[in-house]
Amino acid sequence: MSTSAVEETTVQVPAGVTARLEDRSLVVKGKLGENRKDFQKINVNIAVQGDKVVFTPFSRKKKDNVVINTVLSVVGNMITGVTKGYTYRVKVVYAHFPISVKTKGDEILVENFVGERSPRIAKIVGACKVTVEGDDVVVKGVSLEDVGQTAANLELATKIKRKDQRIFLDGLYIFEKTEGW
Repeated sequence: MSTSAVEETTVQVPAGVTARLEDRSLVVKGKLGENRKDFQKINVNIAVQGDKVVFTPFSRKKKDNVVINTVLSVVGNMITGVTKGYTYRVKVVYAHFPISVKTKGDEILVENFVGERSPRIAKIVGACKVTVEGDDVVVKGVSLEDVGQTAANLELATKIKRKDQRIFLDGLYIFEKTEGW
């Protein structure tokens, strides 16, 4: 057991961004939208004091102190998301059968993948905006987790199974991750 003192850690909320606490959920609101994260299962006390978010571990255990850095990273990503946003670009790659990508509601349809008659479906997570620009699919949003999971769902929907992946390279692949819209 560690003998270090229980220390509180603060995150400064920049101008133009507001943070509030609802039960054990932190809500960060900025010019691009609102981002919400539930800290129900994390052993950290959370408080909002003016323009600062204060985190204090439950105990002196090393496990509780270590999780503070993860929480700081998550809150930093939330603040970056509502001020700049996140953009993932996914490349459509095909050799013989031309692939077409369409959005329909909260789903992305990948049609004519390796000549298949039924479309492959990928789920859009959260409030991400998905647009198709030529051979690129652009996923934008304020939550890094939602944007990353939506792009990963696209990659996984077009994974080729039971064939040599070095030869059959068709699919959708993430090729660029940036902050900002």
